[in-house]
Amino acid sequence: MSPEEAKSGSGEVTNDQTLWRGAVIPATSVALLAVVAASFFRGKAGFWGALLAGFTVILFFSVHLLVSKVTKELDPMATMALAMFSYFAKVILMGAFLLIVTKTTSTATIDRPSFGISALTITAVWLFGEIRAFLRLKFQLPLPPVK
Repeated sequence: MSPEEAKSGSGEVTNDQTLWRGAVIPATSVALLAVVAASFFRGKAGFWGALLAGFTVILFFSVHLLVSKVTKELDPMATMALAMFSYFAKVILMGAFLLIVTKTTSTATIDRPSFGISALTITAVWLFGEIRAFLRLKFQLPLPPVK
């Protein structure tokens, strides 16, 4: 049993949970601020644009942490392959999602500048939070066994 499994069984927070919380709490806070600001400056369309940005960014990055949690016991090559697959799948799905949104909604419904500014801001805060949480963990990564 790994130390992380022992922690999770006793009710303590695992490293994966620490990383996710370290990123999702500030990102959600900024997403809520973005929704309020976009609503104030751009109205209902700004509200929907910022809300959609918050949802997509948080979902996009949460999937990454989920994949890393699922693959942590695998061979490093398999982990890298799954990480690359999930990244490209997310990029393709995100592109398709954004194409569908732009083709099926008007700018009066979803404000594009509100979406873009909110998405970039939430992304920066997510990454900052995740890096900050990782640096606070102070754990060492195990090296693969030498064959």
